[in-house]
Amino acid sequence: MRRLGRVWRREGRGRVRTLLEDPTTSGRAYSSSGQAEKVVENGATLSGTTPKGQSARVDTQEEEGRYRQRLQEMAQAGLDDFVPRRRPLGTGRGAFREAAPLESSVLTDSFLRHHSYLRISLTERCNLRCLYCMPEEGVDLTHSSRLMSTEEIARISELFVKCGIRKVRLTGGEPTLRKDLVDVVRMLSGLPGLEQLAMTSNGIVLGRLLPDLREAGLTHLNISLDTLKPDRFEAMTRRSGRGLDRVLKTVDAALGLGFDKVKLNVVVMKGENEDEVLDFVELVRDRPLNVRFIEWMPFDGNVWSMEKMEPYKVTRAKVEERFGALVPTEWEASAVAKDFKLDGFDGEVSFVTSMTEHFCDSCNRLRLMADGNFKVCLFDDGETNLLKPMRAGFSDEELAHIIKGAVGNKKAKHAGMLELSKMPNRAMVRIGG
Repeated sequence: MRRLGRVWRREGRGRVRTLLEDPTTSGRAYSSSGQAEKVVENGATLSGTTPKGQSARVDTQEEEGRYRQRLQEMAQAGLDDFVPRRRPLGTGRGAFREAAPLESSVLTDSFLRHHSYLRISLTERCNLRCLYCMPEEGVDLTHSSRLMSTEEIARISELFVKCGIRKVRLTGGEPTLRKDLVDVVRMLSGLPGLEQLAMTSNGIVLGRLLPDLREAGLTHLNISLDTLKPDRFEAMTRRSGRGLDRVLKTVDAALGLGFDKVKLNVVVMKGENEDEVLDFVELVRDRPLNVRFIEWMPFDGNVWSMEKMEPYKVTRAKVEERFGALVPTEWEASAVAKDFKLDGFDGEVSFVTSMTEHFCDSCNRLRLMADGNFKVCLFDDGETNLLKPMRAGFSDEELAHIIKGAVGNKKAKHAGMLELSKMPNRAMVRIGG
């Protein structure tokens, strides 16, 4: 029998230790006396005898039953290593030692990187099929019953903020496809301690939601757009080229609504759109817009290749050759992008250099996917499920224990672009852009 945990109980002067049953076994557990004890379904009661033949009574049967159920749920979820163990306090009268209280160290890894930025994917669905994000054959979507509800997003977000998260970004799939998006934004914006609430969208249906999202508390907005040519938009998104005009109108509308910052994400790919870099820069001449050129990254199904990935230095050289020197602006050590200004331009130009100049040493980002799986690194295929223990009744302290264990295992850096291209990982649409 595999041991999942211990529950201690008292009766008179004697103490009986019950080993919890493995959910894959026959449904019997054994006390320290070696006698079999009946286990009632859902852990509601226990019965048996002590070595002296006395009837064993549980002081807090309801609490013990809940704890048994939690352990079994965790075992079925494959999270045995993260199960918090309750131990007797020695001389105490049957008291339990609870999990450690919430504290900022929950989000500090073994390399002393404190994580203050959480990206939450709200859905796996998307209304585009972009080449670098969605495999040509599509993806198998998770059933809605196994995705986080509004209430579950609210609870886990509040926990992360209590532990030190100061910025949350909502992603997808495409987050605007979630019907309760405005409600989610309003709920998150009211969390004490949260300083920034951002979202990344493809802009297709975002326009009609912009005023409500701004009013609900959204502070920062990124819009993904990889081409300014309708025919190319259709080829790259595998959807109608008419969507391009809609996205561009949404960008201008967003700039007029008072967001703290509006950014345009452009994934640069050789043979696809590298010849449009200068056209994108022109967009920031008379707009307070930040255009970010992103190195193409490998994910399942996007047929990444070294030959098609344009390094940041090549892109930057093209910009400077046409428009003059890029002047660095101040950015935080943990910033994803390198930000620059051009003389005479209202906006900014930035570069995300994940492949050629990684920023792992200062990484402060974590990811929570729509199915409740938690990733501490975009390029690590390791995941920890938080949804199952939430639904099993785990307390915030117990969830924090699981989170702390995952964060503590974060590696110093990712494997490098050549190795990453060989490693399994989710398609980007199921991680969250």
